[in-house]
Amino acid sequence: MENQRKVVLYIAQSLDGYIARENDEISWLSIVERDNEDYGYNEFVETVETVETVDTVFMGRKTYEKVLTFDVEFPHKGRNCYVLSKTLKGSDENVHFFSGDVDELIKKIKTEEGKDIFIDGGSEVVRAFRDKDLIDEYVISIIPILLGKGIRLFRDTDTENNLKLIESKAFESGLVQLRYERVKLEDKK
Repeated sequence: MENQRKVVLYIAQSLDGYIARENDEISWLSIVERDNEDYGYNEFVETVETVETVDTVFMGRKTYEKVLTFDVEFPHKGRNCYVLSKTLKGSDENVHFFSGDVDELIKKIKTEEGKDIFIDGGSEVVRAFRDKDLIDEYVISIIPILLGKGIRLFRDTDTENNLKLIESKAFESGLVQLRYERVKLEDKK
């Protein structure tokens, strides 16, 4: 029997739908930085009342390589972290590189005891999960900037995904956070 683990996309994008500039640059995210405000990220990924809420993370190779350029400890240390990559194999001290069928891996992970599964970007990983309708919840923070061009969060796909708005929050910085859950085909009947 499948337990209640959810696959959650938790990500920020510009108002016009980009997660990075064309050169993968993301400094524009800082326009909403405020002291003592993380827009719910720590509650989502760290712990709630001493209970870890996320124990598995997926990210793309480019996102992983970008994270390694930050001057901080790897943010998902101690979690099962998978990097989807066609070129990198095996594992390193932080992650397992994976090039197989994400649908089969998620089905396997969901049968095991554990916490939620976090998609940490980028757009190719999001498309891979969307194409298989594997994302249970979308938490998207809209940053008040129009980039004009860059890397889109949602790349073109032939898959249509139906969502239901669960919550929306507006913050003083201008950031708006939207939370949707997937509407499964059987739920629409």
